Amino acid sequence: MKKFFAIALFIAVFTVVGCQEKRVVKPEQPLPPQQQEQPSAAKKEPSQMERGTERMRPQEQITEQALAKAEVSEEPSRFKEERGLFEDVYFDYDKYDVRDDAKPILQKVASWLLKNTKAKLSVEGHCDERGTNEYNLALGDRRAKAVRDYLIALGVGSGRIEMVSYGEEKPACAEQTESCWAKNRRSHFVVLREAGK
Repeated sequence: MKKFFAIALFIAVFTVVGCQEKRVVKPEQPLPPQQQEQPSAAKKEPSQMERGTERMRPQEQITEQALAKAEVSEEPSRFKEERGLFEDVYFDYDKYDVRDDAKPILQKVASWLLKNTKAKLSVEGHCDERGTNEYNLALGDRRAKAVRDYLIALGVGSGRIEMVSYGEEKPACAEQTESCWAKNRRSHFVVLREAGK
């Protein structure tokens, strides 16, 4: 009976120790880029899975940037929006330079902002449907930035102006004509006032 008890005790201890060792073992963590070993002369070719992961990394970065922009554009939720206080300013095809006919409108916007010091402004950049989505988002951003820079030059504080690009996503006109496309190449203004004021 003592032998049986000793064997049972040995098996129980072996099982517990064996299980604990399995719990303690952790998968290898990759080293940070600074601490990784230098590649040897005989570098192996990355597997298909590794190549797929490398291809995904830029998209993940774009996704993070897109999320960051979305968070920035959603930040003014503590503000109430007022649309239509100012006329839109328009741009030539594939351009983002502030046109002469837009300057009087921007002077009115700047004058109003200088009088209403608690208000902020969101400048939306828009494009017509021609071009890729990525190109139009970038062009809309440049248009919004050109308007913002012009307002800053007129004395408006940069911290009071936010920008967002919608590219071709929010057209003012849906026809496929030059006159309609001209209406979509614009910067639109949204006044942001603190809620409750």
